[in-house]
Order: sequence, then C-alpha cells, then structure tokens
Amino acid sequence: MMTSTAKPSKHLRGLKLAALALGTSFILAGCAGKPPTEQYAVTQSAVNSAVSAGGTEFAAVEMKAAQDKFKEAELAMHDKQYDKARMLAEQAEWDARVAERKAQAAKAEKAVQDARAGVQDLREEGQRSVQQQ
Repeated sequence: MMTSTAKPSKHLRGLKLAALALGTSFILAGCAGKPPTEQYAVTQSAVNSAVSAGGTEFAAVEMKAAQDKFKEAELAMHDKQYDKARMLAEQAEWDARVAERKAQAAKAEKAVQDARAGVQDLREEGQRSVQQQ
C-alpha cells in the first residue's frame, strides 16, 4: 500500500512543479511583453530636436551615436526585445540631448565671437573717425 500511495504523490508533485514553472514563465513573459512606446516617442522627439538645433553640424559624434542607438532600438522593438529596446531608446535620448546642448553651446559661442568682432569693428571705426578730425 505504501508503494501505491507514493507513486500518485510523486506524479502529483511533478504536475505541481510543472504548473508552477508554467505560471512563472507566463508572469515573466507578461512583464517583458510591454513595448516601450512612450520612451520610444520621447526619444524620437529628442532626436528630432537635436537635428533641428544643429546637432548634425555641431555635435556630429553625439548625433551619430543617438541615431545609431535609436535604429538599434527600432530593431529590438521589431524583434519584441522590449527591455533592450527601452535601454537603447533611453541611451539614444540622452545622446540626443547632449548633441542638442552641444549644438546650442556652439551656436552661442559663435554668436559671442560675432558680437566681439562687431564691437572691435565699431572701436576701429570710432578711432578712424577721431583720427580724421
């Protein structure tokens, strides 16, 4: 009697373990199954802003990194590797933000240089008119 009772409990135990494993895999699949659409949209906006700010001209390295990572994120989204897609999209967003800030800083520096040159031109013109009198 002991041997006949032991066999059903082993079988039942195996079924419980299988059900637990199956349930765990469904839970994990459910967590990883959500596409990072919000992050994707934020990243796309950041890349577009960086391009508009002149990132391709003034921050070419950072801009290329942002665009490359964004393309990789698109591929990961297509392959349903959502965790990888989210990570790449976040990295691309920050690269794009760095490119945008760098482009803005370069433009501001150029504006300062132009203003200094304008001031220097005015000084020289003022000195010439004083000397001519």
